[in-house]
Amino acid sequence: MNCLKTYFLGLICIISFQQSFAQDIIRTSAPDTIKRWKGKNIVGLDLTQVSFVNWSAGGENSISGILKGAFVRKYTKNRFVWHNELIARYGLNKQDGRESRKTDDAIQLNSTAGFKTDSISNWYYSAKFNFNTQFTNGYAYPNTELAISKPFAPAYIFLGVGAEYINKDDGFKAYFSPLTQKTTLVFDERLADQGAFGVTKANYDADGNLISHGRHSRTELGILLTNQYKKEIFKNINLDHRLTLYSDYINNFGNIDVDWQLQFDMVVNQYVRASVATHLIYDDDIKSKEDLDGVQVTRGPKVQLKQILGVGLSYVF
Repeated sequence: MNCLKTYFLGLICIISFQQSFAQDIIRTSAPDTIKRWKGKNIVGLDLTQVSFVNWSAGGENSISGILKGAFVRKYTKNRFVWHNELIARYGLNKQDGRESRKTDDAIQLNSTAGFKTDSISNWYYSAKFNFNTQFTNGYAYPNTELAISKPFAPAYIFLGVGAEYINKDDGFKAYFSPLTQKTTLVFDERLADQGAFGVTKANYDADGNLISHGRHSRTELGILLTNQYKKEIFKNINLDHRLTLYSDYINNFGNIDVDWQLQFDMVVNQYVRASVATHLIYDDDIKSKEDLDGVQVTRGPKVQLKQILGVGLSYVF
């Protein structure tokens, strides 16, 4: 009887072990059903058209449009977050009797990887990468013979490490990096020879003969502060505020490069939106250019300000 009892107890133990082992195999081999990647895409077109027929006050027919897109990809696993954002805009304006002129042009890639030490903290150890350039040549109108900027002339790259504070409920982000490398690229020989956008310009002898071409890049090491506030402030009105401050340790430390973007998006319905945006830039390395009687004249650095008001179609997927 004792032998029979021992046999049944052993059999129960073996069955329990087999069930536990089988469950472990199933858990190990089962695919990870947690969705790590999340994405959002927004494409839109803003159009403005003005037409006159026998209009006594006068005016010129014109049409302008801005094509824009924003593509976001975010990867999350435990306490690790990797946020990627691609922003692209291009706009043109056409008036009667005048060539098409560019009104907006930007390619911007932002990527931030962060890790936090506990699940309740809003602070992350972060590494940030940022890239900016443009699609086509830029001109000091009406001079369209000599471009004052081109694709990758300039292009800006920021790469650094630091700490980032993220409050998802308030839509607030703040990033501080005491060690950020800024690289300015000017992949155009003429602009590089001029020393455009802060690169070392070409060397000439006393007779004006070229000794060496200008450099195509400039590297700086400095401190970077960024801030973003993105939230619905009123019903169907969204605010997107982005501020970037940078100062180089070696060259004129304390002289701050400023890049401030402010945009209000007003949702009319699922596909129609209106937007009001401003973009302010100050960079001591960017010299202003003017066209005086067909001659391109270089001036000192100035505050750059762009304002855009648009109504158009927007599609989110």
